[in-house]
Amino acid sequence: MSAIPFPAPPADSDAVVALRAEFRAFLAEQLKDRSPRQRSDNWYGYDRAFSRAMGQAGYLGMTWPKQYGGHERTAFERAVVVEECLAAGAPVGAHWIADRQSGPSIIKFGTEEQKQLILPRIAKGELSFGIGMSEPDSGSDLAATRTKAVRDGDVYRVTGTKVWTSFAHEADYVILFCRTSGTPADRHKGTSQLLVDLKNTPGLTIRPIIDLAGQHHFNEMHFEDAVVPASMLLGEEGQGWDQVMSELAFERSGPERFLSSIELLVQLIEVLKTRQSDAAQITVGRVTARLAVLRRLSRSVAGMLQNHQDAGLQASIVKDIGALFEQGLPDIARELIDCEPDPRAASAYASVLANIVHNAPSWSLRGGTREILRGIIARGLGTR
Repeated sequence: MSAIPFPAPPADSDAVVALRAEFRAFLAEQLKDRSPRQRSDNWYGYDRAFSRAMGQAGYLGMTWPKQYGGHERTAFERAVVVEECLAAGAPVGAHWIADRQSGPSIIKFGTEEQKQLILPRIAKGELSFGIGMSEPDSGSDLAATRTKAVRDGDVYRVTGTKVWTSFAHEADYVILFCRTSGTPADRHKGTSQLLVDLKNTPGLTIRPIIDLAGQHHFNEMHFEDAVVPASMLLGEEGQGWDQVMSELAFERSGPERFLSSIELLVQLIEVLKTRQSDAAQITVGRVTARLAVLRRLSRSVAGMLQNHQDAGLQASIVKDIGALFEQGLPDIARELIDCEPDPRAASAYASVLANIVHNAPSWSLRGGTREILRGIIARGLGTR
C-alpha cells in the first residue's frame, strides 16, 4: 500500500491576512440583509448582482493572467476568498462554476479567440457557467457518455441528454463533455469538450428538475441535432477525457466540500449557548476538530495547485471525507437538540436544519459519487 502525501499548506503571509480582513469587510456589507436561512443555501444561492460586485472588487479570476481580466494572485489567496464566501453563506452560484473550473479550463486548453471572448466577462462577474458532464443512467461514470457531436463543416451537430446541470436555466454557457467519435464501449477514447452558448443554440431544450427541497437549480439539457460552431471546440478533438479530469481537480478540492452545511453548525452553537451540557460541548468539540482537519487538507490541495502539482488524488480524498462530514452534521444536530426541521419556522435553527436535511443527500453525488472517488483513492493507495 502506498502513502498519499498531503504537503503542508502555505503559511498565511501578511498579504493573505490583510486579504482575509479586507474581504470579510466586503462580505459584511454585501450580506448584511441576508437571513440565516438564505445563508444556508451557500453555493446554491444565485445572485447576478453579487457576482458583479465580486468582479468589480477584483475577487473573480484572481489567479488568471491580467491580459484576460485576471489579477495574477496566488491559488492560496483565491482559496481564502472562496472559504470566506462559503463560511458567510454568500450567494455565489452565478459565478461559482465559471470562476472555479470553466475559466481555468479555458485558460489551459482554449484558443486565443475563446479566451478573449469569455474570460474577461467571467472576471467581471458577467458570465455564468454550468457543467455539462453527467448523463441519465451513467451516474459518475463519465466515460459512458453517449451524447454525440458530429462535425459538419463549420459546426458540430449534437444529440444527447445531460442531467443535473446546475443553473442551466440561468447560466450563459456550459462546457459540454461529448463523444466526437466511436461509441461508449471505447470509454475514454473519442471524447471532446464543446463550449455551448445556452442562450443561442438551436436544437437545445432545457427542462427543470425540482429537488426534494422544492428548489429549482438542477436541469436536464436535451440536444436534438443542436448546432454548435466548430470554433467552440475546447482543446483538441479526442482529448476530452484528459481535459475533463484536469477540470475535476478544481471541482473536488475546494472548501465547498466541507462548508456546505456550515450555517447549521453556526446555528447549532448559537442554540447550545443557552444550555449546559457536557455531552453537547464534547460533540461540538469533535465536530470542530474534524472541520479543522478538513480545512487543512483543502488548504494543502490549494498549495499543490499553486505549485502546479497534480492534486487529483488528494482532491478526491477531500471531497469524499468532506461529504461525509457535511451529510453527518444534521444527524448530530438532531441528537443534540429536539427540534423538528421546518422550512416555514420563525426559528433560524429549525429553518436552516430543514434546508440542510433536504439538500444533504445530494452532496455525495455532486462532483463524483462516493463509489467513484473511492475507486480513485484505492488506485492511489496501490490496492486496486
